[in-house]
Amino acid sequence: MPFLVMHVILFDIDGTLIRTGGAGVKAFARASELVFGIQGGTDHLNFHGRTDTSLIREYLEFHGLEVSPSNRQRFLEAYLFLLAEQLGSHAGETCPGVGSFLQACRSLRPAPLIGLLTGNVRLGAELKLRAHGLWEEFSIGGFGDDDEDRNVIAAIAHQRSEQALGSRIPGDQVLVIGDTERDVACARAIGARCLAVATGGISEADLARSGPDWLVSSLEQVHPEDLCSGDARRRPSAHKTVSQGFLV
Repeated sequence: MPFLVMHVILFDIDGTLIRTGGAGVKAFARASELVFGIQGGTDHLNFHGRTDTSLIREYLEFHGLEVSPSNRQRFLEAYLFLLAEQLGSHAGETCPGVGSFLQACRSLRPAPLIGLLTGNVRLGAELKLRAHGLWEEFSIGGFGDDDEDRNVIAAIAHQRSEQALGSRIPGDQVLVIGDTERDVACARAIGARCLAVATGGISEADLARSGPDWLVSSLEQVHPEDLCSGDARRRPSAHKTVSQGFLV
């Protein structure tokens, strides 16, 4: 398989880089209680692969509250305060293989731009990653306060990458790494390649059905050089089923 150039690598956060032990979910629930006096008010929300801003909108609509800028801001400010509190008492853990994979990414030549593609608002992303000493690893990003739609956020992250590098970057020279079907979908939206990792609670079978270019159980099982060569088979847990020329 021909050598693939990865000029930009964009990482999801929750379930891909770190696991917070539910800090974000707990902070959302507590914000509901403190701001609007609703206990269990976020129990209906599915947080996997979602943007913070879309979750807040859905929460307000579900409870018949005005979806106004002021209500959004009140909830978001409370959430971020409570998230910092939660992370202070229990930061969670870094996902397996993240440190060595990031180090290996920096050793690639040409060196890729390493950024974020996340549904977290920027400050939430910073709080979570600083708790694990990872925030400084990333040069650019697309965040949940850029847009509610993950696909739009992906386009924004792509555009910012091009601005940072000072040149046009074709989509197939961008790699998106994530742990949910929505990460695969937003990679496809910008024509990027996608590495799916089953470290966030979504099964490998469900991830496989979403059609990533590569699928591994964790970042321990793959090296970025394997992806650039188009061959992840050297890692024992990588799937070996060929689909459209790429390993999934």
